Amino acid sequence: MTEGTRCGWCGSDPLYVAYHDEEWGVPERDPRALWEKLVLDGFQAGLSWITILRKRDAFREVFDGFDPERVARWGEPEIARALQNPGIIRHRGKIEATVTGARAYLEIEANEGFSPFIWSFVGGQTLQQSRASLAEVPTKTPESEAMAKELKKRGFKFCGPVITYAFMQACGLVNDHIAICPSHARVRALSPV
Repeated sequence: MTEGTRCGWCGSDPLYVAYHDEEWGVPERDPRALWEKLVLDGFQAGLSWITILRKRDAFREVFDGFDPERVARWGEPEIARALQNPGIIRHRGKIEATVTGARAYLEIEANEGFSPFIWSFVGGQTLQQSRASLAEVPTKTPESEAMAKELKKRGFKFCGPVITYAFMQACGLVNDHIAICPSHARVRALSPV
């Protein structure tokens, strides 16, 4: 893929380019993977996504591979240990939100399934966009506002409508690759309407 046709937000950093080309916008239906991405998007609040990407492996190690059953059992000793790890974003509120989010995830997963719950905000299918430029991409939508409201109601934190829209883009709930980006057609093919 040539750099000139790729979505401009990823620049030329090899890690960012690989993320754009192989992961961003690909429909994700695995409930645990969805939860991991939601948590990481929450950690991004106030930071750039490349910062999170560079620390993603450390996050996975600290949060027990994002195993929600294990993280849900965390107490103060585990939170304190995470706060000492320079490999992640050491923000007490976000770490505690990950623990409460794991508990909320388990409740949703047991009752209706986390993946069906998340995908219900887009009717179970990727919302296909055809935007000519990044300037046309919104920061939030009615769907992301509804998702944020329901996630907060169920106990999640750091999941406002801007964060949930970024999450929806990353997990392929919406195809926001610009129309001339080769990934736009690839994601469309992965998620027929």
